[in-house]
Amino acid sequence: MEIDVSRYRVKLAEMPEEREGAQRLRFRVFVEEMGAHATPEQLSARREWDAFDPYFDHLILETLDPVADPLDRVVGVYRLMRGEVAEAGPGFYGASEYDLSPIARSGRRSVELGRSCVAREHRGGPGMHLLWNGLAGYVLDREIELLFGVASFPGTDVAALAEPLAFLHHTHLAPPDLRARARPEHFVAMDRVPAEAVDPARALRAIPPLIKAYLRLGGFVGDGASLDREFNTVDVCVIMDTGRMTEKYRAFYERGRRKA
Repeated sequence: MEIDVSRYRVKLAEMPEEREGAQRLRFRVFVEEMGAHATPEQLSARREWDAFDPYFDHLILETLDPVADPLDRVVGVYRLMRGEVAEAGPGFYGASEYDLSPIARSGRRSVELGRSCVAREHRGGPGMHLLWNGLAGYVLDREIELLFGVASFPGTDVAALAEPLAFLHHTHLAPPDLRARARPEHFVAMDRVPAEAVDPARALRAIPPLIKAYLRLGGFVGDGASLDREFNTVDVCVIMDTGRMTEKYRAFYERGRRKA
């Protein structure tokens, strides 16, 4: 695929304004577009943040086109927390929604993925592709073995999501040794439709593109979805084990790294 990369740069945020730019983009996407709750302070600043932000690496996509406000240069973001940082600091963000002890018990190098988004005006182009290329280098340089994180369906109408959730449960449930489980206070059963009643093509059309991209790389989902009313989403825990999908994973990430 030929893409114009001259308009963009992918890097880890280093300066305060780069992190603030990532938070502004998250506000635009998660609060203004998706209806997530924001505090009065966040509304005033037009930035979305939480107590975990200082512990995450922020992989950002910047536009090199002139913009009126430097904070608006950040047009894509992924936030990444390595397992050793979580263990030494606040734990994983997703632990509030899922029991992640299977991942912790594995003893393998891991990274939690989250808050992934691209500005509306930069979607449909190379933006997400370039972010994934940046993620490739991050994962390979640090010899990460497990990638995981909470990924979202917009809205909280569980009944409307019965078929895609059931499809994920019946076809992509994580193996027992890595099967994170939604915490009881948020738990939404995913096997809401019998396997024989699921139309795979229709179910896939209802699954957000990011989750489908993880599945194409061999990703699994945890046991149960999680209802997140604060972010106005139904979440699933996606887990990717590089040891179980070595060829597919390496081919994608090595290729992406060469192009980054």
